[in-house]
Amino acid sequence: MNKHISHLSVVLAGVFSACSGAFTDLNPVSQRNANGFYRNADDFVSAINATYKVLQASGTYNNSYWALHEMRSDNTDQGSDGTGLGASLTQIENFTEIATNDLVTAAYTDSYLGVARANIVLSRIDAVEFDGQLKNRIKGEALFLRSLFYYNLAITFGNIPLVLQEPQSVEESLGQPQVPASAVYAQLATDLQQAESGLPVSYTGNNVGRATKGAAAILLAKVYLLQGDRPAAVPVLRRIISDYGYTLLDDYSGLWGLENENNAESIFEVQFQGGGTGTGNSFTTAFSPWLPRTTGTFRNRPTNELLSAYLAGDKRFSASLDTIYTNSSGSTLTNSRNDARFIVKYGKTNAHGENDGSNNFIVFRYADVLLSLAEALGESEEAYALINQVRKRGSNTAIPQVGPGTPGSFADKLLYERRVEFAFENHRWPDLLRFGKAETVLRAIGKSPRLLYLIPQRELDINRHFKQNE
Repeated sequence: MNKHISHLSVVLAGVFSACSGAFTDLNPVSQRNANGFYRNADDFVSAINATYKVLQASGTYNNSYWALHEMRSDNTDQGSDGTGLGASLTQIENFTEIATNDLVTAAYTDSYLGVARANIVLSRIDAVEFDGQLKNRIKGEALFLRSLFYYNLAITFGNIPLVLQEPQSVEESLGQPQVPASAVYAQLATDLQQAESGLPVSYTGNNVGRATKGAAAILLAKVYLLQGDRPAAVPVLRRIISDYGYTLLDDYSGLWGLENENNAESIFEVQFQGGGTGTGNSFTTAFSPWLPRTTGTFRNRPTNELLSAYLAGDKRFSASLDTIYTNSSGSTLTNSRNDARFIVKYGKTNAHGENDGSNNFIVFRYADVLLSLAEALGESEEAYALINQVRKRGSNTAIPQVGPGTPGSFADKLLYERRVEFAFENHRWPDLLRFGKAETVLRAIGKSPRLLYLIPQRELDINRHFKQNE
């Protein structure tokens, strides 16, 4: 049975891949035994780096999260390829996935791997003496990263184990009960307040890309919004605006590309670096013209419904996706074929070859702060002004205010703006859930949505007390 212990095995063993060199170089270089480790500051820097590395995993931002949160929505689809990986993606798109779906299982397993590594840091760090400022920073990073993994787990699966310590035995590991998502969010609110207090506003040099006060604060605000506590989110979002130094870039296209990573609008990015180091991404290959050129297949293909959502002249369209490419034989395909559409936010080519891209994945950026504050405030002049800060950069038009003769509610207009602003950034499915629109939107395009994913079968086999999602 131990072969099936996925997220709990690392918690129990306390063994992880150590990291060295620059922060963004997260490639494992050795395995270290827990009994001879966690002795000094360098050990804990390596330990927290190993926690960051899980963000690059196939089950998190490199693969599963985009499938679970974009392809599940009305933003993207799988295309006609239903074989191999395509079969798992098609199941997710059509709400027909089974409890052994490999992408869903990987999301659960790798997310809990990240939780486990963060828990090891948090459980052991107070017993070791070293610089207090660095210690507080590492604790803040661990709390933020654990919260980010739990945020994705709770949205995806709902009722999950909430493990906050390093278990001391197999029995303790396997005895963790499921708790409702509301209990997870309550814990995250507490953890993220502590994380924000211990983290710096920014970094320099090789530490750029680590969690900051702004990263903890935007995730905290999102948790409050998920809890339905909009008033609590308001001061957090105002604090980000006033104190943490972010700004909207003038040009939406300036958010994307290797030369624009970790820019003034970016709050938190998953750092990738191609070149055969094991730290490159695969989503550039999957999303871009690379895959259809070489295989004729698509992954996470923008839907025609999304193409139609952009207003004429919206600059966010061309910066986000394209509808034409040239295949390997030199033939040009356009959207008249109803298949030539792909994502360009994360690059069109990989300099280092297939599945080894260097483009980062932006998790949070300042535009989300502005639109989240509009959401927290509710319909008001200030909320419309916040939306228009974001909207005018892309479309150069103001959003029409709700009133007599104006179709659509404030929530509908805000959800629309979030859709075109954050397309392919893993926001659409969580947004539909938070706004209570998932069933309405998906049924309108012929889907029969299920709001929670199935708990992976391997976890049900381990813990017979777990209840499967319906």
